Amino acid sequence: MSSKKQAIFISSLVILWYSSNIGVLLLNKFLLSNYGFRFPIFLTMCHMAACAILSYISIVFLKIVPLQTLKSKSQFVKIATLSIVFCGSVVGGNISLRYLAVSFNQAVGATTPFFTALFAYLATLKREAWVTYAALVPVVTGVVIASGVCLSCSLDHLF
Repeated sequence: MSSKKQAIFISSLVILWYSSNIGVLLLNKFLLSNYGFRFPIFLTMCHMAACAILSYISIVFLKIVPLQTLKSKSQFVKIATLSIVFCGSVVGGNISLRYLAVSFNQAVGATTPFFTALFAYLATLKREAWVTYAALVPVVTGVVIASGVCLSCSLDHLF
């Protein structure tokens, strides 16, 4: 594949991913806040079931990637742990959408790179390059500023 075609392909994937994330977020917010749907855990279950079914179709029938087999009980435990944490993250996000403005939800989510770098350091005692931490300063600063504005909007919405 030529580098121009590869760049277009990758750009298209990023745009699709970004657009679908925005779509899912806004649809979840609409369902949980505006439409009166009061079951964020059930909504998460529907998300996970759809992901499982579509992944299965993509692997078994469309053969987009090869079917993987588990190699050990240890591998199963690691994958199961990751699955539970991921599911908890989605449930938490869906529950928060019922009470918070989308902008505040996303502002808080923007702190993920900062906490990832912090927890990675605490877990491995391996530092990133200083430029990585420096790049997180404007992100965290922006989140703090945006959160102050968004939090007051979210609190007004609650009371």
